[in-house]
Amino acid sequence: MIRNGEKLARFEEDYLKQAGVDYARNLAIMDAMREEAVALGVLPPEDPMEGIEVDLRVARIVNSVR
Repeated sequence: MIRNGEKLARFEEDYLKQAGVDYARNLAIMDAMREEAVALGVLPPEDPMEGIEVDLRVARIVNSVR
């Protein structure tokens, strides 16, 4: 249980500042995730248009916000 949310937020902020961004590592992680999805049969989808209505609706909502 988190007792001091502010202290945790400061810790996370400091950690992210120190860790920095490792672009090559992030790309390697994404490649591995894609390979795993292909191996599990999740990608590519059988019907690429499945769920497009939901995507369009979300896009309309997001784009309408100023």
